[in-house]
Amino acid sequence: MRALFQWRDWNKSRFPELELLFHIVNEGKRGYKAQADFRQQGGRSGLPDVCLPVRRGRYGALYIEMKRRRGGKISAAQTWWLNKLELAGNFCEICYGHEEAESVIVRYLGGEYE
Repeated sequence: MRALFQWRDWNKSRFPELELLFHIVNEGKRGYKAQADFRQQGGRSGLPDVCLPVRRGRYGALYIEMKRRRGGKISAAQTWWLNKLELAGNFCEICYGHEEAESVIVRYLGGEYE
């Protein structure tokens, strides 16, 4: 994740919209109390990792679920969120590694998915 956001910082002059790219902090193992606090504060399991709230063509925003290049698997909750976000008019993608995410972002901003 760190590499993706370093790339964002290096490319903001090329793509000013990258200023809006953010990480949805939602992962991690939690104890019982921390899990309860997370839910009470609106936390939801399965949310995508990255959001770029910029409209392109028919899409209202870009959501990316980041996975490791090897062994990354999509959970049922993640599939549910990606499907619901797509139905709501967003472009969603699963990316294996930061290079793939960077490529998707550039193509999205360039209007290739319209």
